[in-house]
Amino acid sequence: MRLHFSLSLIVVMMAGPAFADGDVAAGEKLFQRCNVCHLATDSNHRNGPSLLGVVGRQVAAVKGFAYSDAMKAFGATGAVWDERTLGEFLKNPTEFVKGTRMSGVPPLRRDTERADLIAYLKTL
Repeated sequence: MRLHFSLSLIVVMMAGPAFADGDVAAGEKLFQRCNVCHLATDSNHRNGPSLLGVVGRQVAAVKGFAYSDAMKAFGATGAVWDERTLGEFLKNPTEFVKGTRMSGVPPLRRDTERADLIAYLKTL
């Protein structure tokens, strides 16, 4: 029993970065890159949908925003913008959702940057 628990703990620790441990202040600064297309403080849209309340929201679920067909298809799978999904998407948006309109956006390759940005998004 003890060996099983130890192995489970190792697997969990190797699963990826702990996005909950990101730096909110650093994430807020990083969000300035996103602010060109996304608002975070209200429900209005720019070129991208409002990210107010994005963490925990179903993908492509903001009413009044015209999502790309690729993002609508991804949302139709029941996907939710949780820490894991956001982390993978932010790592390389065009690979994670082929056909997304975020093609001109540089990916956040560093785990720490993604963790920081997600920590900030969780505060919205």
